[in-house]
Amino acid sequence: MNGAAPASPGKGALDMLAAFARAYPGRTSVALLALMIAGVMDGLGLSLLLSMLNLATGSTEDPSLPERVALDFATMLGLTPTTGVLLVIGISLIALKAVIVLLANRQVGYTVAHVATDLRLELIRAVMHSRWRYYLSQPVGRLSNAIATEAHRASEGFFHGAVMATQIISALVYAGLALLISWQASLAALIAGAILLSLLNVLVRIAGRAGRSQTGLLKSLLSLMTDQLGAIKPLKAMAREDQVDGMMSSQTRELKKALRRQVFSKAALTALQEPLLAILIGIGFFVFLVRMDMPLATVMIMLFLLARAVNHLAKSQRAWQHMAVSESAYWSLREAIDEARSQREPTRGHLAPTLNQAIEFEQVDFSYRDRQIFKQLSLAIPARRLTVLTGPSGSGKTTLIDLVAGLLHPDGGRILIDGVPLNDIDHRQWRRLIGYVPQDSLLINDSVLQNLTLGEQISRQQAEAALRAADAWDFVSQLPEGLDTVLGERGGMLSGGQRQRLAIARALIHQPQLLILDEATSNLDGQSEAAVLETVEHLKSELTLLAVSHDEGLVEAADVIYRIEDGVVSRAAAAD
Repeated sequence: MNGAAPASPGKGALDMLAAFARAYPGRTSVALLALMIAGVMDGLGLSLLLSMLNLATGSTEDPSLPERVALDFATMLGLTPTTGVLLVIGISLIALKAVIVLLANRQVGYTVAHVATDLRLELIRAVMHSRWRYYLSQPVGRLSNAIATEAHRASEGFFHGAVMATQIISALVYAGLALLISWQASLAALIAGAILLSLLNVLVRIAGRAGRSQTGLLKSLLSLMTDQLGAIKPLKAMAREDQVDGMMSSQTRELKKALRRQVFSKAALTALQEPLLAILIGIGFFVFLVRMDMPLATVMIMLFLLARAVNHLAKSQRAWQHMAVSESAYWSLREAIDEARSQREPTRGHLAPTLNQAIEFEQVDFSYRDRQIFKQLSLAIPARRLTVLTGPSGSGKTTLIDLVAGLLHPDGGRILIDGVPLNDIDHRQWRRLIGYVPQDSLLINDSVLQNLTLGEQISRQQAEAALRAADAWDFVSQLPEGLDTVLGERGGMLSGGQRQRLAIARALIHQPQLLILDEATSNLDGQSEAAVLETVEHLKSELTLLAVSHDEGLVEAADVIYRIEDGVVSRAAAAD
């Protein structure tokens, strides 16, 4: 997909904030309540300082409403409102306000971490529980971008929303104090400030469009990059690595333009806000002092309050601009989550599975993307035997395995497990009886034990039993730290045969009844292949084995051989 990914119709930054508030009502409420309390503390503190200033200058004017409230507050505390007392109380309240804001910001910081983590887990779980066909259609780069980039940008949107709320509350406090001193003059100044900020809002819209462009371009670029880097070896071997640059350079240039627009709009907003607000203060000083003939002390106090109010509004506008950049990432991620959830694999069957007799296909039809793979397919995979599927690439061998595992479902006909239709069997229980060994067994850069358990709570004794069943215990026990030996990137410290036997042990750790070997010996040298074949021979009488293979050794070891070609399955004679 090229170009920008627009936000969902009718949804924007405020909708994103509302969604966050619904998702985290407790945390959001605590943070907002703390900010409001901090605002009240700030207002009281400033009012006390204003009263102290009037006392210190010997002003004979009647105290304003904020000052009267502050003086009443000091009296309520049982203190005489002298200059020193008002100064101490005012400073104490402002310091307390700073502490409360710090606690509120810490709460916001914790919530930001929760937002990013929860969005990532939500997407991962939605994708992992989706239908197999949907999963296959998803570009890996798109999912990686959503988990890494979009989740981070979405959490930044929450953070800047909290910053905006903080600034607005502070602006309301200062504006309220100014209005209580002289509502006509303050209202005129605040309206003028709002007009200036609204004129600058065009820069917010530019940043929002740049953010939407980034979302779409990053999604497309990372999908393309993941695919290209996966094929980098043959490209380098043919001296065609420059083709990667050619395919990605145009989108990279578009991404650079979007980033430049975003940077410019942010810098321009900051640069223009400051001089315009300074001009506004200068005009206000002239109007209040000369035209309205207000006392100098009152003018200074009002200008201080109004300048602070408008400055906080300016900061809230900058936070709004950051949200405009981030919100498209949130809606893109939300769309990916909702799409994956709409493709959730339904719960199928309720019967407990067994595999003591056979897996049978009865006149099974299956098509994929308007191409018929099988028509009226009938075959049997006997229990506790090795059945091997052979045939040219693309003939349907992997599809047959996916049908056995219940990842795909026939368009017609039935699949029976011990005479029970697979559709009537609880699919998750059935899959728990399956061990699966792919052609390229991915080993992580961790210990042998972690590679076997993948983080699940499985005892070392179970791990050792699985390794012994896979004929892997002998070499694992000789490793420097046994089960705790770290295997290196992709299991680099092991040979091909050792890696594959470790993959078989991982498949056996749950004591399955069906072991599927999908081209499990195709990339091995002769010695490694012989070691894996020896393991298969040991397992034949204990498990039902279903293998896809072109290798003569595995075919010769088979009890049942099916050749699949052009959707037609024929049974070949097994070796004696």
